[in-house]
Amino acid sequence: MKPTSRTVRIAVTASRTGAGHPHHPDAYEVLDRDEIAEVLALWPQREAHDGFECMCHGDGGLSLYEAGGQRIRSAAPAGPLRPLFDPLDPAGLPARHRNRWAAAAPEGLREYAADLAGGGAPGPAHGVPPAVVFGWLGAVREEPRDAAWLLAERAPVRLLAGRPTEELAWAVRETDRTGLEGAVRFFASEEFTTRHPKRRRVPDTARDLLLRYARSRRPEDLPVLERRLLRTPEDRVRRS
Repeated sequence: MKPTSRTVRIAVTASRTGAGHPHHPDAYEVLDRDEIAEVLALWPQREAHDGFECMCHGDGGLSLYEAGGQRIRSAAPAGPLRPLFDPLDPAGLPARHRNRWAAAAPEGLREYAADLAGGGAPGPAHGVPPAVVFGWLGAVREEPRDAAWLLAERAPVRLLAGRPTEELAWAVRETDRTGLEGAVRFFASEEFTTRHPKRRRVPDTARDLLLRYARSRRPEDLPVLERRLLRTPEDRVRRS
């Protein structure tokens, strides 16, 4: 059995040089079995970097991992592997990951997601309630560290960033548990916490829902929410 046949995960350190997709992450993973098989079929026969040897490629690198978490082999994405990992090649793995993510977007957001996946800058998605966008942000993804993970974080936040706080707070009351996950992530994000204090005032009901969820499910976000979520206009605004 070839050592590479034990591969269950490929870790990719993306190139930081040259033009690329605007939402291409510096690092991502390949977990799909068919995609792994496609990579292994093109894998160089004489690797310059094997086992646990340190790998430092200026053009980024690929590392194969077995189920136990040990690295098997590493190589540069050169030769026949290069187009497969090119973020701008429509037949490459990054484009496939982005297209998969766009196809899984909620109804009403798929065209918006497809534009972003293709590298465009679409306008706001009119008619989509913030509660739906919260659910999009909070949904558990099947492959959360694929080449679309950065896009999956940015796209919903981009839609929520321009919405009035009052509208977002009301949506918190309407959303489900998945939506609360996304709502906590958004209200703890820089896109919300850097708003003017007058635009960070949230009614008690929505504030309590966010704090309660963060306390039980996202404790790492609780301190910033406690500091930055101000109460309704009747309360005195304190410097945070």
